Amino acid sequence: MSEQRTAVVTGASSGIGAATARHLAGEGFKVVCAARRADRIEALAAEIGGVAVVCDVTSDADVAALAEAVGERCDVLVNNAGGAFGLEPVAGADLDAWQSMFDVNVLGPTRVTKALLPALVAAEGVIVFVTSTAADLPYEGGAGYCGAKAAERSMVGALRLELFDQPVRITEICPGMVYTEEFSTKRFGGDEARAAAIYAGVPQPLVADDVADAITWMATRPSHVNVDRLTIRPRAQAAQHKVFRVGA
Repeated sequence: MSEQRTAVVTGASSGIGAATARHLAGEGFKVVCAARRADRIEALAAEIGGVAVVCDVTSDADVAALAEAVGERCDVLVNNAGGAFGLEPVAGADLDAWQSMFDVNVLGPTRVTKALLPALVAAEGVIVFVTSTAADLPYEGGAGYCGAKAAERSMVGALRLELFDQPVRITEICPGMVYTEEFSTKRFGGDEARAAAIYAGVPQPLVADDVADAITWMATRPSHVNVDRLTIRPRAQAAQHKVFRVGA
């Protein structure tokens, strides 16, 4: 019997990360659920027969411990941990929030990828970076987040070029409007009304399962197939700035 394939999902405590862990487990992977909140990932790992590893992707020590837990082979890495903090204009930028966004969206996935790359090459694996349509172009109040996601995209593109002769695939998924229980609430410091306004009138925004399904499809293509970049939006969002809202 062949050895069970291993997948690592960062930011697995909620939203897209938790949904992706469930989808990959459904495809037969042993899923290493990595996130900061131990109670959440322990419950998820118990549910799907996976492994919980408490990991803050901004911590060298935590990521080293994650690599140790994964071992010598890793078939799939989903770099999902990330986040947006604030929506202030550049003139009123909270630079601490900007620093946090670059730490978690750029340095975090770079740190995890660097640590797990030998195991991914050994398994002829695939890395899925969860960026955002925010990387496509800026919008008012989004300079910090758009900049962080654009920087992450640049890292992904450079990595693919650098590893062109190695047996590992480098892929990127760019979600548009996805309604999850925490993303926008965190962005606005727990202001649920302000978070809900982002999706007001939008018929059927994407949900975490939609993105997780696409990630799983990308990660399970034949080993010679690389899905460089996949943009996924709800039908109501024709472009980053063009969204249909009922009653608008």
